[in-house]
Amino acid sequence: MSAESFDLVVIGAGPGGYVAAIRAAQLGMRVACVDKYPTLGGTCLNIGCIPSKALLESSERYWQATRGLAAHGVQVSGVTLDLATMMARKDKVVRAGTQGLVTLFKRNQIERVRGAAHFVSPREVVVEGEEGARTLTAARVLIATGSEPMPLPGLPFDGERVVSSTEALALARVPGRMLVVGAGAVGLELGSVWSRLGARVTVVEFLDRIVPMMDRQMGTQLQRALARQGLDFRLETAATGMVRAEDGVRVTLESKGQTSEETADVVLVAIGRRPYSEGLGAGEIGVVFDERGRVRVDAHYQTSVPGVFAIGDVIAGPMLAHKAEDEGVAVAERMAGQAGHVNYDAIPNVVYTWPELASVGLSEEEAAQRGIEVAIGSCPFLANARARCMNETEGSVKILADAGTDRILGVHILGPRAADLIAEAAVAMEFHASAEDIARSAHAHPTLPEAVKEAALAVARRAINI
Repeated sequence: MSAESFDLVVIGAGPGGYVAAIRAAQLGMRVACVDKYPTLGGTCLNIGCIPSKALLESSERYWQATRGLAAHGVQVSGVTLDLATMMARKDKVVRAGTQGLVTLFKRNQIERVRGAAHFVSPREVVVEGEEGARTLTAARVLIATGSEPMPLPGLPFDGERVVSSTEALALARVPGRMLVVGAGAVGLELGSVWSRLGARVTVVEFLDRIVPMMDRQMGTQLQRALARQGLDFRLETAATGMVRAEDGVRVTLESKGQTSEETADVVLVAIGRRPYSEGLGAGEIGVVFDERGRVRVDAHYQTSVPGVFAIGDVIAGPMLAHKAEDEGVAVAERMAGQAGHVNYDAIPNVVYTWPELASVGLSEEEAAQRGIEVAIGSCPFLANARARCMNETEGSVKILADAGTDRILGVHILGPRAADLIAEAAVAMEFHASAEDIARSAHAHPTLPEAVKEAALAVARRAINI
């Protein structure tokens, strides 16, 4: 079995891996990208970000048709759900993305290798695929193997009654009762989908708050909004076990010393994700992992083994597709001798419920923990003309600026299209903008981004419309 030589072998074709492969190819490297799945794009494109957003969009339109259009004078009757068509549309969206990546690989002359990769040495990777084994040698190897859903002791996944996010994206019917374990982004998003489509959803969270990675005040507002939509929350509650029954699954819940049972047709366990490196053989060649199973890397994304690099969910940091993408660009550029970098203080985070919750930078609690005095400005969407026209006035924009310098330290948005609005804040923070910079920038009227400007004005107590 002769070896094929490359400048870079990327293991994993998710957002981090495929972006790194493309950028490296643009920089003149001969690149192979290895992935064991039949389609490119990894978890995000195939069974994560993209299909979930397709279902969120479709379910929101169904919700609007059944409950939200009357306020606009649009009377609709006889609305029915065609779940099969909704799922087929979701699959079509995913398929378009995966086919697009095939085109991009061909355009950039990236060798796509399907199979499971494992290290033989720091410069040699064997790929076991349907057509046998291939040996790839490379000056550099990049680990971008991503993550997988974290199981919960006492509630093992069975793919039918106790499911991960993967199966929750493809249920054949709307469950009458769904229990969601975990009140992070995945649990709330998929809980919202099935709630809108008719399921009675209960969300169980071990902590005393939902979306613990977000600003507490904004998280509390989101919980109230979702509760009004029909989601039931059990905070400071642990799911400790289950029993299969004829009518579904009986889950044991424990809260403050009290035990109860909740019966559900489907239990979605969404307590987080863990790095995935099974079968890779990285440890055998000397790659060091931390206590959480993440690959340790230096500032250049190089592991403890020279020439072996890692990015994305398999290293420390938020498990976000766009974080992995930025790391993919940065690591390729550093390999080429350029100054690629990622500003981890300006990576946005989004919960795609409705209203959406988006943030970038420090929360109020984090600023307090660091001993940073902040000035805070906020603007409710109720004061925004475009939001009123849309009949989407729930939520607000909150800006934290350094009390001494006025530099923006964090922005938090709960409201319509918050995922899109947060981009302005991320750019502002990337360029070390002050609240005054946003406040002095013209924003088209009437638009939702005016709420960001108004919040910036409010930092200096000179808001106009609130």
